[in-house]
Amino acid sequence: MEKWRRSERMVAMTKFLLENPRQLFTLGYFSELFHSAKSSISEDLTIIRETLQAMGEGTLETIPGAAGGVKYIPISNPEKESEFLDNLSQRLADPQRILPGGYLYMTDIIYDSNIIAKLGNIFFTRFIQHEPDYIVTVETKGIPLALMTAKAFNKPLVIIRADSRVTEGSALSINYVSGSSKKIGTMSLARRALPTDSKVIIIDDFMKAGGTARGMVDLMKEFKAEVLGIGVLMDTLEPQEKLIDNYLGLLELVELDEKNKRVIIRKKVENHV
Repeated sequence: MEKWRRSERMVAMTKFLLENPRQLFTLGYFSELFHSAKSSISEDLTIIRETLQAMGEGTLETIPGAAGGVKYIPISNPEKESEFLDNLSQRLADPQRILPGGYLYMTDIIYDSNIIAKLGNIFFTRFIQHEPDYIVTVETKGIPLALMTAKAFNKPLVIIRADSRVTEGSALSINYVSGSSKKIGTMSLARRALPTDSKVIIIDDFMKAGGTARGMVDLMKEFKAEVLGIGVLMDTLEPQEKLIDNYLGLLELVELDEKNKRVIIRKKVENHV
C-alpha cells in the first residue's frame, strides 16, 4: 500500500490505541504499518494526546528508550466523572426500581455496555496507582463491571463461582457468612485460574454488610494472593460497620423506603485507594 495520509494514520492509530488500553505500541510498529517516518508518527501521536486530553477522554503515555513506545491510559476526567455519577445516582433513585423485599432493580444499569465501560474507567482511575495481575469478581452481576475494569487495566478477569464446575478442573472452595442475612454460602475458584502470589483488585456491583467481599478476600488468602483494593458500584449507609475496611464505593444507598416508595442515593466523596 502507498503511504498513508496524516488524517488516515491518525484515525487508525486512535482506533488501535483506544481499543487496547495500556498496551504498548512502538513507534517502529506504526512506522512500518503506515509506511511513514517515525518523526511523522510522533507528531501524529502528540496531536492525538492533546485531543484526548482536551475532550477528557484519557491520555497517551510515552515510554522512552529502544523498547519504548506509546500506550493509551483511559483515565477519567474528574468533572465528567462527577457529572456521570450524579446522573447515574438520579436514575437509580427512581422509586419504580423498588422491588418487593426492599431490593433495588439495577440489572438494566449493570448490563448497559456504555455505562459499564465508563464505570470500568472510573475504577481504573481510582486504582491507577496499583499494578494488579488480575481483576477478581464473583458471579454473576459483578461480571460486566469487573470485565470493563479488567479491560481498562489490560489484565485478565477471574470469576469466583458459587460452586465448582467440572469444566474448570479442580477447585478450592470456602464457606462464608452473608453479613446481612447471616446465611452460609459457598465460593469456589478453579486452582489454575489464579497463580499463587498474584496481586488482585476485587470488583463487585453491590455491598450491604460486606460478607461477600469478606469471603472473596478470605478466598484470595487461600491462593496467597495480595488484595490491592476492593471496589463496588454501590454500598449502603446501614450497617455503617462493614465486615471489611478500606474499600472504594462510587455510590451510596442512603435510604430505600418500600412503604413510602422513596429511594435516596448519593455519589460518594471522591477517594483513591
